[in-house]
Amino acid sequence: MARQTDVRPIVRLRSTAGTGYTYVTRKNRRNDPDRLTLRKYDPIVRRHVEFREAR
Repeated sequence: MARQTDVRPIVRLRSTAGTGYTYVTRKNRRNDPDRLTLRKYDPIVRRHVEFREAR
């Protein structure tokens, strides 16, 4: 049985601090059709920074 990957695709969130650190999550394409932006913790710079969706 296949999952519906078209509604909730797996996206990679890349740090805007330039460290190359990434998070992997799912998003709802109906609620967030644009690129996702979240503020999360980057352990390399040891602070919260903005993470943006990378395609």
